[in-house]
Amino acid sequence: MGFSRRRPGKDGRPRYTAYYRDLRGREVSAGTFARKADADAAWQAAEVNVRAGLRHDPGRGRQTFEHYVEAVWLPNHRMELSTRADYTSAIYRHIMWFFGPMKMRDIGPGQVREWITALKARGVSPRRIEYAKNSVLNAIFTTALDDGVIVVHPSHRVATDPVPRKPRRIITAPQFDAVYAALPDSDARLLVETAIETGLRWGELTELRVKDIDVATGLLTVSRAVIAVSRKHHPAGRRFWVKSYPKDREYRQLRMSDQIVRKLSEHMAAHDLGADDLLFARRGNRGPGTRPAVLADPETLGWTEPNQAGRRYRHGTTTAYGLGRCRCEHCRRAVALYRTERRRSGKDRPAKVQAVEDGDPHINASTFRTSVLQPAFRAVGVEGGTMHGLRHAHASWLLAGGADLQVVKERLGHAKISTTEGYLHTLPDADQTAVAALGKIRSGGDSGTELDAARREIDDLRAALVDLTLKMHRSA
Repeated sequence: MGFSRRRPGKDGRPRYTAYYRDLRGREVSAGTFARKADADAAWQAAEVNVRAGLRHDPGRGRQTFEHYVEAVWLPNHRMELSTRADYTSAIYRHIMWFFGPMKMRDIGPGQVREWITALKARGVSPRRIEYAKNSVLNAIFTTALDDGVIVVHPSHRVATDPVPRKPRRIITAPQFDAVYAALPDSDARLLVETAIETGLRWGELTELRVKDIDVATGLLTVSRAVIAVSRKHHPAGRRFWVKSYPKDREYRQLRMSDQIVRKLSEHMAAHDLGADDLLFARRGNRGPGTRPAVLADPETLGWTEPNQAGRRYRHGTTTAYGLGRCRCEHCRRAVALYRTERRRSGKDRPAKVQAVEDGDPHINASTFRTSVLQPAFRAVGVEGGTMHGLRHAHASWLLAGGADLQVVKERLGHAKISTTEGYLHTLPDADQTAVAALGKIRSGGDSGTELDAARREIDDLRAALVDLTLKMHRSA
């Protein structure tokens, strides 16, 4: 049962604080009043709300945004480790500096719009603003609304600037063959070929084990995925976390071609892999990379494209990298050697030594992309160069070959078929029918005659429908 407690006010006059017990039996304040009758009415009304199951407590809205997020939301909100790392980064880089000291009850749509304007003034990209608002801030306020901390969702209907969607660039088969030949070793080539053949996500691909492949039938089972996380978010302080289910929480099976099954079988035998061993793992030196072993003579490398000031610089120099904004292998190598020499001479702080990944053999996505995949793409002059791009190519190639949309959806593990439909516009002949139809209409001649005939047929059908309607009306 609730009660009112008398206490002295700042002016020396008595004041009364109303207390009631919440659903967990804890004493909670319902406010402080000048009259005892008002305090009694407050705790009685609060108890009625508790018994009726109403969750809102006005007192909880007085806590700051920072306290709610750090003490309540982040510790208890269920999300994957990689999502937690992304959310935490967005909170402390883009959200907390603005909303942190505000009381939860004082945050409204106006404050959210002011925050978006402030982010734009800071130069934050529209895509990052969209993520911080739609994914992170909305999730925080939705939970606060469900918990009864606030009574109105302040960011629900606040819009952000539209983010343009760039068209996907799908690698062609000849381009893939060139990239494949430029990869540094057989393990890298097999990994990339398996990616284009199966369309697996990086986390699914690098967590594949021997037991996941039925060599006799060519079936591959996707039942786990690995993600790289910050050590502070990993329960054991490690770098990789293996999930016992793929992205959409459903196992799936897909069939592979005979040639890739044969190559994988030979790979298993060559490395003497057991049932629980990773198919693709860090197994020591990869062999020669694609970067030049020694710095080439800049006099033999030519010049960069003109920068904004119209100046050009020789490749293989630090000025070409810094002022010319060139990122070719020669310019990158020149900067790397320059920094190494400065550290050796004590002019710069030594590079932070990367800790060994706790003996974990999983391949780091960033390392593979920057040291293996992207150099191969640059070596053959193909733009892009991501493992997820190979997944896009897998889907587009299947649809271009006439594969059923539902089959492609299940193979890729998409939750919605609309996601798979997004690959239809990447097909080279997707608009061929529309272009042909337009050409017929604009060319005139026989096409014009066909069009006139179609119009006459439609007019005849309309006339017949009118006659039928009149007959039905007369008979009635």
